[in-house]
Amino acid sequence: MQVHIGNLIRDEVRRQGRTNAWLTEQIGVCERTLQRIYNQPSIDTSRLARFSKVLDTDFFALYSQKMHEGE
Repeated sequence: MQVHIGNLIRDEVRRQGRTNAWLTEQIGVCERTLQRIYNQPSIDTSRLARFSKVLDTDFFALYSQKMHEGE
């Protein structure tokens, strides 16, 4: 199973009831960049660490869990 990290981030933002405007302010990117991140199946680890911190979600563990579910 291939994990699409952009979808996982988008889903978590929605689950938390956060807005894209809030997230762009926290991460320091523009709306267009955030949309590109949502559409990416992979992400730089330093950026993923930033999302993990801001959203208080361990995306590294979530990513690993999703990978193992597909085995």
